[in-house]
Amino acid sequence: MLPKVILIACGSFSPPTPMHFRMFEIARDYFQQMGTHEVVGGIVSPVHDSYGKKGLVVAKHRIAMLKLALKSSEWIRMSDWETQQDGWTRTRITLQYHQNYINSLLSDDSNRDTVPSWLPGNLKQMTGTVQVKLLCGADLLESWNVPGLWENDDIEAILGHHGIVVISRSGSNPEQFIFNSDLLSKYRRNIEIVTNWVPNEVSSSMIRRLVSRGQSVKYLLDDSVIEYIMKNSLFGANSQ
Repeated sequence: MLPKVILIACGSFSPPTPMHFRMFEIARDYFQQMGTHEVVGGIVSPVHDSYGKKGLVVAKHRIAMLKLALKSSEWIRMSDWETQQDGWTRTRITLQYHQNYINSLLSDDSNRDTVPSWLPGNLKQMTGTVQVKLLCGADLLESWNVPGLWENDDIEAILGHHGIVVISRSGSNPEQFIFNSDLLSKYRRNIEIVTNWVPNEVSSSMIRRLVSRGQSVKYLLDDSVIEYIMKNSLFGANSQ
């Protein structure tokens, strides 16, 4: 049996774009092709309101948009655990919580009757343990080199206990970035680089800009998410 993996993406999701979820599909295809791991689930974890990033709407709106956008997915779920904490949670802690919680359920059959909605639907049939891997874009990987932004202890914990899956753009060179970092090179075996061969440059910041200018975002977001944004006048939208 292959080692079981659950992919988790942490972020603002303000608003969630199709590329946020497309990363999961790209990563799952990669592992299926490589035959090294079985991806048993995907989780999106929106950040706490106190994160304070520009353009971040309150958690209740981001959660609602994620739920709407994920209705068509059979395996990607949304965890609101981060948003329920007292403040911003480091990525390391988020990964540890979800991995420990999942494996505690797997180790004790009596706990599987009531499971959170963010867990895979087939959890009750699983055996063994699950590793939670961080799913991200190459920009997050490169942010690890920004002075003062990440603690080395956190990076080591993420790479050592979980591992990351980096979705890279065609033509980018994350391998060079890893080579130039002694810390990343130390954990190279726990870093999966997956090339996205179908470029999608639509970002949350681009969506916010278009919405604030009254321009159309049709076909850039799920229709239900667009409707929600307009209905709640998010990102400077004027509700009609």
